Parts: sequence; C-alpha cells; structure tokens
Amino acid sequence: MSRGGTSIPDDEWERFLRESEAGSPGAGEEPSARARLVTRRLQEEPGRPEAWRTYVPARRRGKGWYVFGLAVAVVLLIAVFAAPGRIPGLSDGGGTADASPLAAESERPDGPPAAGGSDQEPTPAEPFRGSPAERWSDGAAGIHLPQARATGWMSEAEVARALERTRDFLVASSLDSAVLSGEKPEKAIALVNPHQTDVRAYLERAFTAPDRENDPLLLFSRFRSAEVRPVGDVVRTRGRISFREGEKGAVRVSADVTYVYPVRRASGNDDEVARVIVRRETVVNWDDPEKIVTEPGTFSIVSYKLDTTNGGCDVHDGYLHPAFRTGAASDDGRSVDPYDRSGPIEDRQREDGRCDTATRS
Repeated sequence: MSRGGTSIPDDEWERFLRESEAGSPGAGEEPSARARLVTRRLQEEPGRPEAWRTYVPARRRGKGWYVFGLAVAVVLLIAVFAAPGRIPGLSDGGGTADASPLAAESERPDGPPAAGGSDQEPTPAEPFRGSPAERWSDGAAGIHLPQARATGWMSEAEVARALERTRDFLVASSLDSAVLSGEKPEKAIALVNPHQTDVRAYLERAFTAPDRENDPLLLFSRFRSAEVRPVGDVVRTRGRISFREGEKGAVRVSADVTYVYPVRRASGNDDEVARVIVRRETVVNWDDPEKIVTEPGTFSIVSYKLDTTNGGCDVHDGYLHPAFRTGAASDDGRSVDPYDRSGPIEDRQREDGRCDTATRS
C-alpha cells in the first residue's frame, strides 16, 4: 500500500495486522473499523470497510495524493476546473437533453447526463442554471428510499425506520444549514454507535486538530462562513439508499448521494456563483444488539467515500474551499464529469498523484 508513492512503514502495517487478528467473533463484539479494514485488504471479504476519499474540484486544478488514516484508508484525488466554460447536458443517464424534472434514482444510471445543452452560467437568481442539477430535487427529496422488507434481525417496520434514520444522518451531515456554516454536526454524530471507539476517536481528532488523515470532510460538508455564503437556501441532490442483510444478521444500508452547493464570496458585491459538487458513498450497519455492542437508534459506520468537485486543493483544515474564476491554476490531468453517477467513486482514484479537470461545474 502507498500514500502518494510512499510505502506504509512495516511496523505500522504489522500493528494493523495484530489488531485485526486480536478480535474474535461472538456476542458483545465491538465493531472496529481498523480491524475490518485490514481484514478486507487480506481476505477481500464482502462488506468489509473500504474508505476512499476522492477530491475532484472544478474551475481550478490542484494535486492529489493517497492518505491512510488511523480508522480508515482514504484516497484523495483533487482536480480543479481550469476555467468555467460551456456546460453541456441537462439529462441523466446518457439520454437526450431535457428540461423536465427527473424521476427518483432507484438504481445506478448507465451513463452520465447527456452532453449538448447549455452555455448559461449560474446566477444568484438561478444558481443551478446550465447544469444537470437544474432537474434534480431539493434537499432530502432527492435521496430515494426503497421499499422496506424484513431483513436480518429487523422487521419490515424496523427496516423502514432504519432507512429513514440513515437519511436523517445524511441530512444532518450534508444538508443542515448550521453544519454547512461550519458548526459541529452534533445531530449526525449522535447517530453513530458510541461503542465504535476508533470512529469516535477519528471524529474527535477531526474537529479538534483536522489534518490529512483526520478530516471531517470525509463525512460532513462544511464551509467557512467568513469565506463564502450560500446562494439561496436550496441544495440540489440526487441519489439513493439501498439495503441488504450483512454480517451477524445486521441490516447493511448503503447510500450514494451527490450534493450540489451554490455559493458566493462572503464579502463584496461580486455576483459570481460557484458550485461545489460533493458525492458521498456511505455504508452503515444497523447491528443486532444481541451480537454487537451498540445503543438503540445508532448504527456502526462500515465505510465512507468522498468525491468533491471545486472543494479546495491541498487544504486539510476541515472546510470546503471553492475556487472562483480569478486565480485559476492549470494542469494536464484527465477530464472527469462530476455529475456522472454511473460508476463507483473508486473508479476515479489515481496512483500518480496528479489532478483531473472537471468537464463542467
């Protein structure tokens, strides 16, 4: 394994191995993200934690790297849009351009939103103009919930509640206005199993001393209110939640959601609107309390992956830093479409540490 071409020290890897082998199956086992991670790397057992972090900022370009944290392994791919240009496509899944609202996304689309549409740039009155997000839903309405059914240790009604609570976490972590303004996401953190100590430790470090390995952006969207302010009160979303039975009868819930945040500079009379596009894949377990130490109404985090467009480059202070037209940098990385939801996030990982260029913002 490597981080930006640097190998993980042998003593660190051996420590991971010893800690992953220290646990044993059975009732009362505390879920360990670190141990699950190592087990996945060794055995490729389905459902083990796999935490990638991929940044693909638009309008500017920066550098990417690999980051391995204490609780998670993270891939950070930072790409920036060199200059705002024509914004193609208003349809989803590779179809013909269309201005009608999209139906809920119940499964992975087979392609990106179609090209060939608009050269209109966003304005304070129409912050989503010229992008596929024009046809997306507002806030939680864009996160599709499947029909519940009895699964694992839960009844149909309990599964339905678990799905709703998982969506509550997504709202509290990526849509709450106070959190977006930089406050600590207390409501979201309260939904995480307090006995999942390595994740709790990561969260504590992320909000007290954020750095490359311990960054709250892995799970939460936050801006510095002194730097930018939202345009309107709407965040456009598109995504879905699914579920299946996991290990030890747990109900494993997976969420794949893209959020589009329109922002302006906090100071001055500049009307330029920048869009920050954040895609998150989050997997959680609603554990059987007879088999896993947990608390009612909380879940254990299995994995989290992040792909951010125009969220900042080489900055690890726990905030998204959108770039505007002025001061744009350049690079010669490959082109990526931040609105393309047809493949998993890890498809965008790069091993050369270079930046990509967003084809639209």
